[in-house]
Amino acid sequence: MTSESMPDLAQITDVQEVAPELRRQLIGCWIAVTNSGGAAGFPFPPVQDEHVAPVTDKLLGHLAPQCSRLITARFDDALAGWVVLKRDPSRLVGHWGTVHHLQTHPEFRGRGVGSALMGELRKIARDELGLEQLHLAARGEEGLEDFYSRLGWREAGRWPGALRLAPDDTRDEVLMLLDSL
Repeated sequence: MTSESMPDLAQITDVQEVAPELRRQLIGCWIAVTNSGGAAGFPFPPVQDEHVAPVTDKLLGHLAPQCSRLITARFDDALAGWVVLKRDPSRLVGHWGTVHHLQTHPEFRGRGVGSALMGELRKIARDELGLEQLHLAARGEEGLEDFYSRLGWREAGRWPGALRLAPDDTRDEVLMLLDSL
């Protein structure tokens, strides 16, 4: 992939940094990802603005430099994807962070957006937050384990049958770890 085809990455640490147009794009991306079958936090599509907007606003309201960061990927003016990195301020678990809501807008899939976001997240976790490891939970049977494995993550465990998407569709929640930042 050439540098011209790489998305522009940015980090946001305060809700005041989120312009109304970016908020709208975050909500639109989340709706598009969910309604195309993506495992991004809303397991029962279709979703609409009234479902996603309050959850987005809550997520944005918790942004803070030391404990929650939003990382965005853009091609020109279009939001191609985003991810959230959180850390608990407790000394007990303050050495690791948790990845939430990695998503690539369907129009930009296959262009390395998810990998670029995860690479940037890893650098921020290590270099700016001083974290030693990252955790995430992924929906089983979506191919996500393979995606994360290619980026250096390993499966740390599973909650068998933890996610019931339909009466005949129960999935594992896959717990993943990146411990070499």
